[in-house]
Amino acid sequence: MPRYNAPFEIHVHGDVPLRADVVFAQLQDALKPLWKYAGAKSLADGAHSSYEEEPGIKFDAQEHLLQMCWTVPGDEDFRQSLDEMCMNLNELAREGAAIEVTFYDADFDEEEEAPGAESRDDFVMLFVGPTPAAIMQVQRDLLVQDVVNMMERHFDGSELGGVVAEIDKLFGQRFDELVNSLELGRPPRGSGGSGGAGGHGGGRRPRHLH
Repeated sequence: MPRYNAPFEIHVHGDVPLRADVVFAQLQDALKPLWKYAGAKSLADGAHSSYEEEPGIKFDAQEHLLQMCWTVPGDEDFRQSLDEMCMNLNELAREGAAIEVTFYDADFDEEEEAPGAESRDDFVMLFVGPTPAAIMQVQRDLLVQDVVNMMERHFDGSELGGVVAEIDKLFGQRFDELVNSLELGRPPRGSGGSGGAGGHGGGRRPRHLH
C-alpha cells in the first residue's frame, strides 16, 4: 500500500546493461521488491515516479538496458527491498553497474530547523553484475574516476599512473581474497551430485557486494 507520512523520499538512479535474452517478464520479477514496496500490482503500474518530471523505471528492449530515475516515499525498511533487487538483477545483468540511492529526510526543512540541526539524509551506492569480478570492475572504475578528478586539481593527469596502479593492486588483492574464501567454502571435488556443471557445483558465488 502507498506510504503516507513516510519519513523519507527515496530516489533510485542508475542504468543497468542487461543480457540480450532478458525479456520484460524477467525484469518485472527482478524488480518486484521495488514496485511491490510502492504498493503497485505490476512493474507497469509501479514504474512511475512520485515526481512527474522523472522518467521512472524504463526497460529499453532495443538497447537491452534498465534505466531507473525513480522516487518513492518510504522508510529504512526499503533497504531490504534494495538488497533483494540487487540479488535479482545480478542474474540478469550483462556487466557491472552502479545504482545510486538517496534517502531524503522528508521532515527536514532547513529554513525552519534550529541552527546546527542536521537532516537524516543518507546516500548509498549499490553495485550489481553477473560476477564478482564484474562488480569489482565498476567499483574500481568509479574509485579511479573520483581519485583522479580530485588529484588533478594539484597534479597533471600523466603523473597519476602510480596512484591508479596502487588502486588496481588493492582491488586485485580483494578479488584474490574473495576467490580464496569461495574455494574454502567449496566441497571437495567429486562430492555431491552436481559437480559436473561448470560453475554450478560447489560454493555459490556471492550475489551482491555492496
